Amino acid sequence: MDIRMALVWVAVVGGAIRAEGIDRKALVTRHDVKLTAADPLAPLSVGNGRFAFNADVTGLQSFPAHYADTIPLTTMAEWGWNRFENTEGYTLADTFVKADTYGRAVEYNIISESPAGRYLRANPHQSHLGQIGFILTDENGRRLTVADLSQIDQTLRLWEGRLVSRFAIDGQPVEVHTVAHPEYDGIAVSVESALLRDGRVKIALRFPYPSATWGNDPADWSQPSKHRTQTLREDETTALIERELDTLTYFCRIHHNGKLLKTDRHEYLLFGPNGDEALTFSVLFSPTSTDWPGESFEDIRRKAATHWHNFWTSGGAIDLSESSDERWYELERRIVLSQYLMGVQSAQKYPPAETGLTCTSWFGKFHLEMHWWHGVQWMLWGRSDLFERSLAWYKQIMPVARQIAERQGYAGVRWPKMVGPDGQDAPSGIGPLLIWQQPHPIYYAELLYRENPTTETLEKYQDIVFETATFMADFAHWDDLSESFVLGPPLISAREFEPKRYAETKNAAFELAYWHWALRTASQWRQRLGLEPAAMWERIAGNLAILPIHNGVYVEQEHPLVADGGHPCMLAVWGVLPKSRMVNEAVMTRTVEHVLRHWDWSDTWGWDYPMIAMTAARVGRPDWAIDALLLEVQKNRYLPNGHNWQREGLPVYMPGNGGLLTAAAMMAAGWDDAPTRNAPGFPDDGKWVVKWEDLKKMP
Repeated sequence: MDIRMALVWVAVVGGAIRAEGIDRKALVTRHDVKLTAADPLAPLSVGNGRFAFNADVTGLQSFPAHYADTIPLTTMAEWGWNRFENTEGYTLADTFVKADTYGRAVEYNIISESPAGRYLRANPHQSHLGQIGFILTDENGRRLTVADLSQIDQTLRLWEGRLVSRFAIDGQPVEVHTVAHPEYDGIAVSVESALLRDGRVKIALRFPYPSATWGNDPADWSQPSKHRTQTLREDETTALIERELDTLTYFCRIHHNGKLLKTDRHEYLLFGPNGDEALTFSVLFSPTSTDWPGESFEDIRRKAATHWHNFWTSGGAIDLSESSDERWYELERRIVLSQYLMGVQSAQKYPPAETGLTCTSWFGKFHLEMHWWHGVQWMLWGRSDLFERSLAWYKQIMPVARQIAERQGYAGVRWPKMVGPDGQDAPSGIGPLLIWQQPHPIYYAELLYRENPTTETLEKYQDIVFETATFMADFAHWDDLSESFVLGPPLISAREFEPKRYAETKNAAFELAYWHWALRTASQWRQRLGLEPAAMWERIAGNLAILPIHNGVYVEQEHPLVADGGHPCMLAVWGVLPKSRMVNEAVMTRTVEHVLRHWDWSDTWGWDYPMIAMTAARVGRPDWAIDALLLEVQKNRYLPNGHNWQREGLPVYMPGNGGLLTAAAMMAAGWDDAPTRNAPGFPDDGKWVVKWEDLKKMP
């Protein structure tokens, strides 16, 4: 399919006729991560999309203190949710404030800095399932630190999902291979060293209590009496451990060829086999005590290799290696590593957290306005099955979303913002007043229909599409003065500037355009299903307020005007979204240029740069698109491990990775009304040779 077109275009644009497709193994392996020092900003991960193990330079989690202030060494799974006891009986109603809405008093849960608000924000929260690390000692029994390691040589082999770590202690080599099980939530490890024989290299498995704090590390080691660890059964090679927190109970199965001892309340030590220089073991976690097969390290390594081979050889690919622009390698590195990280951390049954399965930003809760930035890339890269894993959850929480709408006096369903698996909207001074997450499920459903345009697809997602649109139509308010439908107040726009002025904020540009697109698309779904048209949806879509303009450029919202900084979401009007009758091309082009020249980048975020790039590509400035993707500012920094660093306390940011992949796919494969040339989002200057295959066009 697309590969033929891509190769034809390479022949024209790149000047070289090629008869074969992309060498995917060469593409991936040239970006294997290689470390020769213990960089606290470069822990490396293995995982399966639902489970992630984040390791230090030893291939395990041996020196957590070295990474504690940067990127924590965690073990997390999509199901690892715990809730502290609600001893005070807090309810969401304790956080309500009534906001005037055209004469109606509408309740919003915006009191977050109260005892009730703090409890409800932090519960449920994600958990660190268990720390697995080396205990390394010198010949006198002294516990070694990371500074005592020498000859460090670590490689993350992306093609096979294997972390190979080599280091030396007093000149004695240690070699470690770490992989994640592709089917179960856990890791398998092989260790080779002569130091195993005298016990100078051993493994510690430690279990923490959840910290339920906002930020890096979800582990609290200071509360041993608040959780329970017990061995349910054990033999010479296997142990089954039960863990009890507050509302979370889970199980851990250890399979090994060494000797396992419980040495403390929440700690086990694993020693190498007597007289042997090789230790292998696996540690698997599960919310149920289902028996796992007793697989060897080699069994799991082969399964992991097959899993990652299938990942890299299916879906899309972009090869920039024949480009002469010196930036090609860094852009391709970010693309490849972002694919790997999303495959490790963000193919869950829930929308992922902004820090994936690494940190507990926002207590591990996920933000539905960010699901677009995590998930749309799966569709454009031909991996819709991985995206659909998380879409079933929207159907599960429809009763909760309906309750929110009903409580506020609206029809349909109002999707929450910051949530855990239960879908309950967390108190926040911002989140409950955002609306740009509302049209997202319609966008997702439309992408799935483009992929599979059948009645089955329409019937599968029609309830989500129609109930979402019903709320959107009810939320829009007819304004006699402007003779248009307006959005807000109350409202906080996607930029989240001036949040305390929600009672006067109205007509955010992106939200207006998104309402137009989503209501029109929902109407098309009714037509496709042979249903009566929803006249009100069409009326609202055709009569929304005009996009706000100030000094000749689009601005965030009609009122109040806000400073040039933060998310430049007025660009998403024609970038994230296709062009509509609401957009003036010349004004949008000036707006992109204004952002690139005058923006305050200090308060931007990782997904802003792909957003700028997509708009720049659509207005015919692919040179600006490349500049935006590689803009040298703090929030657009990509670490050696591929993570998008934002700031202290937010060291990884998966919406940046996902947004980059979305923009790259769009720039390579194009969009519905893109120019008819290869890679229309890349500069046509002879310096960029873009080979791509199996990507999907963006709407």
